[in-house]
Amino acid sequence: MKTTAIILAAGSGSRMQSNVKKQYMEINGRPLLLYAIDAFEKSFIDDIILVLPADDINYVTENIIEPENYKKIKAIVPGGTTRYHSVRLGIEAAASDTEVVFIHDGARPFVDNKMLSRAYEAVKEYGACVIGMPVKDTIKISDEDGFAQITPDRDKTWLIQTPQVFLYPEILELYEELAEKEQELLDNNINITDDAMVMETLGKRKVKLVEGSYDNIKITTPEDISMAESILQRKFKKI
Repeated sequence: MKTTAIILAAGSGSRMQSNVKKQYMEINGRPLLLYAIDAFEKSFIDDIILVLPADDINYVTENIIEPENYKKIKAIVPGGTTRYHSVRLGIEAAASDTEVVFIHDGARPFVDNKMLSRAYEAVKEYGACVIGMPVKDTIKISDEDGFAQITPDRDKTWLIQTPQVFLYPEILELYEELAEKEQELLDNNINITDDAMVMETLGKRKVKLVEGSYDNIKITTPEDISMAESILQRKFKKI
């Protein structure tokens, strides 16, 4: 089955509190974004679509992407105003013969081939899956005033990561439907926060949860940079 990865790197990274957008901040001397691209470039994935801020495309292409001589990047497209707008633009840029699409946050540098393989096997069986890990801590759901209201069963609670993986024709159709129903969903207080939720809200499939890794962190705040460097040091020691 032909596979395409959509790597999202169009965010502003405002929580990083830096003049440099987080996708270009360096971890061990390399821009954060390159770690995710490397993982897909070296995997069984056929094509890569990269989604970037429109104003950054030329700079990133000339100074970050081209020096690496990547072979699988088939398109670099400008992102939209929200994450799911960016995802839709990335999906629409995929080749029409794509059968499976992997949607991944470029701020998660430690995705690896084992995770991708587990997700690929799951999507062939179930049609939709997401990478994640069971939570380690007790989770509380608060009420509107900030008081604990519900304590979900920890054994059934997962920390959701990326990639999130779907049969391409299905997720393309659902994102096109989402574009049409966006305001209606917002009026009903339904805010789409990840790709699995698109399937859960508009699709007809259950989304299978697939084991990722506790190392598969998302770089969001300055503290995450230090954590990422520690993970890299540990991985290099194993090698």
